[in-house]
Amino acid sequence: MSCLFNSISHFIQDSNSSEVRAKICDYLKANKPLIDGIETKDILEFEGSNYISKMRGSGTWGGGIEIQSACNIWKLRIIIINRRDNSKSIEFLPVSGNYKRSIELEWTGGHYEPVRETRHVEYKRIIKIKTKRDKIKIIVISK
Repeated sequence: MSCLFNSISHFIQDSNSSEVRAKICDYLKANKPLIDGIETKDILEFEGSNYISKMRGSGTWGGGIEIQSACNIWKLRIIIINRRDNSKSIEFLPVSGNYKRSIELEWTGGHYEPVRETRHVEYKRIIKIKTKRDKIKIIVISK
């Protein structure tokens, strides 16, 4: 088992780390987009010809490619908090730019841990306008 897949599965309902790993590997095999404008197969070419089959092994660690895949599959914003050297966090977003939830994972330099999840809420502003007859009209504007 890999701590990355285990950490992501913590936030995916009715799923375990093996299922998350399999779904990510299937996504990569299907050559679905990782980064806008670059084909997934071209990115994986740098990693070696048997990258996906190695990644299917339960002992193989996941990294940035798998995090980006998870963002695209589950419409997640994933923030990696770097505890190893207390540097800035890294934010991963789906290629579409649209996400339903945000999750945070902690990276210690050799291990990922789930931290928390937040739901994406569409914020609305309420504006009250007084009319001539002292009635209040409420207007809701979506952000």
